[in-house]
Amino acid sequence: MSENKGPYYITTAIAYTSGKPHIGNVYEIVLADSIARYKRMVGYDVRFQTGTDEHGQKVEEKAKAAGKTPKQFVDDVSEIIKGQFDCMNIDYDKFIRTTDEYHEKQVQKIFRKLYDQGDIYKGHYDGLYCQECEAFYTPSQITEDGKCPVCGGELKPMQEEAYFFRMSRYADRLMQYIQEHPHFIQPESRKNEMINNFLKPGLQDLCVSRTSFKWGIPVDFDPKHVVYVWIDALTNYITGLGYDCDGNHDPLYEKYWPADLHLIGKDIVRFHTIYWPIMLMALDVPLPKQIFGHPWLLTGDSKMSKSKGNVIYADDLVSLFGVDAVRYIMIHEMPFAQDGHITYDLIIERINSDLANNLGNLVNRTLSMQNKYFNGLLANPHVDAPVDEDLKRVVSETVRKVDENMDTLHVADAVQNILDLFSRCNKYIDETEPWKLAKDPDQSGRLATVLYNLLESVRIAAVLLRPYLTDTSAKILASLNTEHTSYDSVFTFGLLEEGNRITEKPEILFARLNEKEVMEKVNAIQDEQKKAAKKAQETKPVIEIGDFEKLDLRVGKVVSCQKHPSADKLLVLQVDLGEESPRQIVSGLAQCYTPGQVIGKNVVVIANLKSTTLRGVESNGMLLAGKQGKDIELVEVNGLEPGCRIS
Repeated sequence: MSENKGPYYITTAIAYTSGKPHIGNVYEIVLADSIARYKRMVGYDVRFQTGTDEHGQKVEEKAKAAGKTPKQFVDDVSEIIKGQFDCMNIDYDKFIRTTDEYHEKQVQKIFRKLYDQGDIYKGHYDGLYCQECEAFYTPSQITEDGKCPVCGGELKPMQEEAYFFRMSRYADRLMQYIQEHPHFIQPESRKNEMINNFLKPGLQDLCVSRTSFKWGIPVDFDPKHVVYVWIDALTNYITGLGYDCDGNHDPLYEKYWPADLHLIGKDIVRFHTIYWPIMLMALDVPLPKQIFGHPWLLTGDSKMSKSKGNVIYADDLVSLFGVDAVRYIMIHEMPFAQDGHITYDLIIERINSDLANNLGNLVNRTLSMQNKYFNGLLANPHVDAPVDEDLKRVVSETVRKVDENMDTLHVADAVQNILDLFSRCNKYIDETEPWKLAKDPDQSGRLATVLYNLLESVRIAAVLLRPYLTDTSAKILASLNTEHTSYDSVFTFGLLEEGNRITEKPEILFARLNEKEVMEKVNAIQDEQKKAAKKAQETKPVIEIGDFEKLDLRVGKVVSCQKHPSADKLLVLQVDLGEESPRQIVSGLAQCYTPGQVIGKNVVVIANLKSTTLRGVESNGMLLAGKQGKDIELVEVNGLEPGCRIS
């Protein structure tokens, strides 16, 4: 049994309950699970927490569209998310939901405390809002065509009363902390991004409440406000341990906080490395030891998106390839700091080469030779040769490399180290040629030694493999009929019990895949997904007649048009709406229209849209258009005079 190395608390970002998570989301959970399993194996008292983020405007609208209450909707989606985690053999200790009663009460108490001590104040927000990210952006932060800089989605001008957190009060303190703790934010590139893009330019106060929707935790002293997502979601890391704002903490909090590792996606690093530490400073709570912003797992060269039709789900992959093969692909194909890329071609190639040919074939043929030549009975007569020492050296080096890589969160490299050991064992077979030794009775002792060395190397590799390919590791160790399965045992070569008999019929761990057969199944899955996506696209949220009547739709004639002075994708149009002077409207049409092609068209305009500024140019309305793929077509109305209302 490994020495107890003390507590270790690891968390993931909690999954937003807007729908079924794709493998890019599930990757984070698999990565965290691998780290947690490794830490348990080497002797830490691990607590692994994940969960679901269940409040917000997007949930409220999706629930309405589905004909459900928000609570019914998040209950259903939370179970779907759990299902995606469970199919990947995730062993978490706590699955928190932000609708949990304890969490909600603590969020209210935290909000009040921050307000009472002057860290939160009431004001008004006027800016651009992304519903997908649930974040506000300034004009300088948005893309050239006026879209969200994170997800590329539409931004809506929004003004509402809100509470704000005084970020600037703690900015210098946070900067000092980051400088004094160089490993607090990892990888290094993420730290530099936070310092240069956010801290050095100066922090804006953070909007921490909303009034434009109701599905959230009410501010108890001002109930028309609900607590905004970041205070609600981020505090799960402490409320899940039983943190109490009044100081009556659960023993779990006292034991495990501060967290050893927050594992999050690179797109939410800002919230976890700036807003979250400042909240903790304001609460006088110790900061987490490390925050790691992992890269994205992409389909080909693109971020996974339902709108792009390139979404891959974990349960579909498991049905095609098995859970351990999918875990391997997820972990192995994700570099430390750069985005990983996954395609079905790559999955098939990796399974065939790495898992079937290398790992699976080695285990199967070594067990088969032991059964064939010695009736499965283990013995080590120590008829040694120089080549044996090199194998043993590689085994020892592999243990060291795996530990070093896991200590620095280079998980993909650690898995590759183990695969390299299997490769070295295959090379050892080629070097020693057991089939030739078997033909010479005088070489029986040498043959037994060679096979013992192989099986012992396989035992150690299987123990090392446990955090990543959990079922495969267990199958290999069971086939060896050994009791030496602890992490401590990998440091000693030669523990495999002599006199034991290995399994008589070794299981095929990974069968080679036929690409044509697999792709037929893939195409069937993708066809079903496309049908579902099309159906969902056709379904819009249910609205009241009053909602529609709020829109002032009018016929407008484009009288002039020119390119935006500082945005290649935008056009600046002057549109006659029958008013004293034409309206100026900025629209993202430049990829499909030249200015000359737009002039003279009778179009439909949302005339009562609040004015906004796009890349420095004021826009006073919005044109209606249809979009299919990258093609955009303006909605034209002929035969009606400018200014005519459309109803």
